[in-house]
Amino acid sequence: MSYIRISKVLATSVVSTLALAGCAGAGGGPELPPAAFVAAQEGPSQEYVIGPLDKLSIHVWRNPELGAEAIQVRPDGRITIPLVTDMPAVGKTPAMLQEDIRLQLSQFIEQPIVSVIVTEFAGTFSQQVRVIGATAQPASIPYRANMTVLDAMIAVGGLSEFAAGNRAKLIRFDPRAGRQTEYGLRLSDLLKRGDSRANVMLRPGDVIIIPESNF
Repeated sequence: MSYIRISKVLATSVVSTLALAGCAGAGGGPELPPAAFVAAQEGPSQEYVIGPLDKLSIHVWRNPELGAEAIQVRPDGRITIPLVTDMPAVGKTPAMLQEDIRLQLSQFIEQPIVSVIVTEFAGTFSQQVRVIGATAQPASIPYRANMTVLDAMIAVGGLSEFAAGNRAKLIRFDPRAGRQTEYGLRLSDLLKRGDSRANVMLRPGDVIIIPESNF
């Protein structure tokens, strides 16, 4: 094989390697498709699941003394209201909880009508977005419908001074496949250069990891 031919083969190999690297995210994993800064069409998220420390407003029609205002779900995931003691609340939707309370109260009053409203949200861990690493304020953020990486970074105050934003990673668990996938994020491009292509949609339970720069 001639020197010229060997050079062409090496050049082709280098180009192929760079092309494959370009398909991967800056954080070392595949990239998610970009999201618009403002959703073209807002849509509801999955039904909300009550988490520890959520605050609830519980009303019993024609029996206001049996309800409760701004009652906080205990760290053990339970609530107590008149005639209902240590009722599990965590992991239930408001509709599920109000049906369980209705069944409990039906032992004491005839055909109770119960409503449960979540007034302050924390959510379960599976419904939070966690941002850790080189950010101004690492935090767990309650997920909301149509939430993007930009929304999460605003909530935690952006990147720290020494953050390597373009090496950030997003860890997402797929319950159907039973495994987690790692995606690359370009947070520096998004926050410092305004590159809208670096903004991606989030899902409940996502974890954003931001490393520090090596220099």
